[in-house]
Amino acid sequence: MSYSLIPGSPVGTSLQRPECVVVAGPGKPRGDLVVSDGRGGVTRIRADGTCSHVPCPGGTTNGIAQGRDGTLYLAGIDSGTVHALHPDGSARLVIATFAGHGLGAVNFVTFDPMGVLWITVSTRTMPRSRAIEQPIPDGYILKLDPAGPRLMADGLCFANELRFDAAMRFVYLAESRQGRIVRMRVEDTGDLGPIERFGPDPLFEGAIVDGLAFDADGGLWVTEVTRNGIHRIDPDGHAVCLFEDPQGTFMDFPASVAFGGPDRKTVFVGSIRMDRLVTFQSSVAGAPMWHY
Repeated sequence: MSYSLIPGSPVGTSLQRPECVVVAGPGKPRGDLVVSDGRGGVTRIRADGTCSHVPCPGGTTNGIAQGRDGTLYLAGIDSGTVHALHPDGSARLVIATFAGHGLGAVNFVTFDPMGVLWITVSTRTMPRSRAIEQPIPDGYILKLDPAGPRLMADGLCFANELRFDAAMRFVYLAESRQGRIVRMRVEDTGDLGPIERFGPDPLFEGAIVDGLAFDADGGLWVTEVTRNGIHRIDPDGHAVCLFEDPQGTFMDFPASVAFGGPDRKTVFVGSIRMDRLVTFQSSVAGAPMWHY
């Protein structure tokens, strides 16, 4: 089967660093979106296009995850924190340290199929841009077990977005500075197996990968920021480029990808450079979201 993307109309106006996109779940109309906000907190985009900023401590928000109760979990990439933003607007600090040290550049948060929160930290290097300019293997992955945070993997060169397949057999990670996707088997013990590459390594020479999402056919969608592209990697590891805009005339620095709409075939792309979301119509639906 071939897969295709048709560019659509932008969504949102005057957005502030909408790096991550979440299609809203319980308690919100299904047309609503939540995007990260450089001012802290999030911006809600309603189906009619109106936008409202919901503040939260933690500085610039990078990744977002939504719990089934509607609570949002926000990765503060500058503050090195994760905060919970509840539906009533109240906030609480979830985590700021691990093993006696500050977390570092907290990049992304996501729930596994069992409802446990996972966190990626890109680097502890300051400024964090140094870990993109050259490979520095100080990125890592945490899991928030009931007993507390647990180190699941380390030695990563700018750990970015993290996704689980539906069966929770593997966890997939965008290792940005290496320009590749890696995966680790989820063992029966809850530990992760050795890191193995998934798809081309690198995606192409000079690539920097960022956002991830699964489609309903098991394909992993990957955003790439140097050529402003969206790629799809089949379950067997074969990769194809679905869209690319090297000049950035339509899409600039695609940092995340999310499926939405009534048939989950509307693709929303977040960016740290644009003040709106780019959209596409996809020939394949996205995989169902955990928080639904």
